Amino acid sequence: MDAAEWKGKIIFHIDMNSFYASVERNHDPSLKGKPLAIAGNPRERKGIVVTASYEAREYGVKTTMPVWEALKKCPSLIIRKPDFEKYRAASAQLFQFLEEYTDLVEPVSIDEGFMDVTSAFKERNILEMASEIQNRLHRELALPSSIGIAPGKFLAKMASDMKKPLGITVLRKRELPEKLWPLPVGEMHGVGAKTAEKLKRLHIHTIGELAAQSQFTLKDRFGVMGIKLHERANGVDDRDVDPEAAQEVKSVGNSTTMSYDVTQKQELKQIIAQLSEKVEQRMKRKGVCSNNIQLTIRYSDRQTITRSRQLLNPMFSKEEINTQAAELLDKYWNTKPVRLLGVTGLNVLPVTQAYKQLDLFSYQKDIQEMQITQTVSQLKEKYGHDIIQKGQRNHDNK
Repeated sequence: MDAAEWKGKIIFHIDMNSFYASVERNHDPSLKGKPLAIAGNPRERKGIVVTASYEAREYGVKTTMPVWEALKKCPSLIIRKPDFEKYRAASAQLFQFLEEYTDLVEPVSIDEGFMDVTSAFKERNILEMASEIQNRLHRELALPSSIGIAPGKFLAKMASDMKKPLGITVLRKRELPEKLWPLPVGEMHGVGAKTAEKLKRLHIHTIGELAAQSQFTLKDRFGVMGIKLHERANGVDDRDVDPEAAQEVKSVGNSTTMSYDVTQKQELKQIIAQLSEKVEQRMKRKGVCSNNIQLTIRYSDRQTITRSRQLLNPMFSKEEINTQAAELLDKYWNTKPVRLLGVTGLNVLPVTQAYKQLDLFSYQKDIQEMQITQTVSQLKEKYGHDIIQKGQRNHDNK
């Protein structure tokens, strides 16, 4: 299916499958293929299940289920406490990856987001590109996902839920009667349990019955939300994918999966230097800096570690980023073969808000460097990376 055959916007909804469980498996490959649940206080068998792997779901383990009940259904269930630092780091890698395809990426939670690929995929086959994104996420970041494709955000979200795990579903307006309308109204995104009960009291049991209901009746019963529900059920949704909707940018980074296992430190440092330059370019585009640099290392056995360093002053140049990331490699690399490296600036803030405790001369020097690197970055983007090369002094012609 080519984009030329598609009228209007092309919106992807990327939804991770069992995200927390997938991240835990990346850090501990021995969990692969085993029923796994993320839940609070597993030692005392208290708390509720936050998420469960698909192996655990086959036993009937579900999100929000009490731990004791989950263990009753699946005695072999492995339970891990949530580690949100790891999940946030993986989420940052996820959205940095999606930005390789389009700048119009809107995170809506730690493990899902929208992409407006209308312009990016004008000359591409939409299904092939969705498959490429899904396969690369699985291969490079070890994150399984489902993707919904539609002309609007609501339908894309509904489509991504229709086939899990690892599904790709297209939902166009002309397909609503057979794909969307037969579904129970309680499965509609934006309809909670209480709203579903109220709709059923109006004899509205399916999304199709909601779509056929008069707007006047729905507005009288639910106010403005009633109109929105009617529009969504009919596939009407003109909301833009807004990269700023998720408030401020939290992190900026870049990662790469090598085509072979790297065992030489010098080669790893060369890769870090390349990643640091890409992080600098992204920071310049977003007008941000960071005082917390994180290094991600994935070994050939898929074990993944993330280590970061908090700094006194914010940084924005590739030299500074590279120095910190390389030192993290020196300190934490265990000499095992490496398959993936990632460099990320965490807790980023606008350059205009950055405060630096320096004397006047040092501060002026940094501002000048910032202006120079911004200019160089803009020139490289416009004319190519070879437009500017570092100069070398000719000592023979003093």
